[in-house]
Amino acid sequence: MDTNLTRNFLALLARLVSGASVRWIDSQPDTCQRVYFANHTSHLDAIVIWSSLPHDVRLITRPVAAKDYWSKGPIRRYLANKLFHAILIDREEIKVHQSPVDLMIREIGHTYSLIVFPEGGRSDGRDVGEFKSGLFYLCKKRPDLELIPVYLDNMNRILPRGEVLPVPMLSCLTFGPPLWLEAGEPKADFLARAREAVRRLKEVSSE
Repeated sequence: MDTNLTRNFLALLARLVSGASVRWIDSQPDTCQRVYFANHTSHLDAIVIWSSLPHDVRLITRPVAAKDYWSKGPIRRYLANKLFHAILIDREEIKVHQSPVDLMIREIGHTYSLIVFPEGGRSDGRDVGEFKSGLFYLCKKRPDLELIPVYLDNMNRILPRGEVLPVPMLSCLTFGPPLWLEAGEPKADFLARAREAVRRLKEVSSE
């Protein structure tokens, strides 16, 4: 099957399985270079965010994902490498050779957008965890990148931790207004502001 057709089919399948309704609040889909940053409760999160974007935006948006998960088995490798063009982070190798931020900056150039999960790992979904410092250093090196907060609701029930097959169920994705790293803004202040942007979307999604 043609790669583009496969990509479109997978996007449709992800939307059907997740039952995702999509809301954009004070922002719109755009092909400008962005970082979509979201809460993280499921291995499906990146796929669902990616699939919710319009076709032309999906083509230039690359999820950042853990290599140890997405390199297991031919199906996951095909999805990550051929369909998503994911930037795979080897958490052991990266400690020795280069930072994940340098890898991301090199891979996106001045064309691609990113999907990242600043919590650094999956949470139980009850609250948005503290953000790791990677998002700050990414923006410090590329302050031109537009940041779009995203809140995913109910994804931890569609593919619970330890499960392999998703359970079709309704979910909601809320994209919020853009923000940027301000000149001279301290790391702790920026990370708290970015986290709060996602938490506010959680409140909106429950209304």
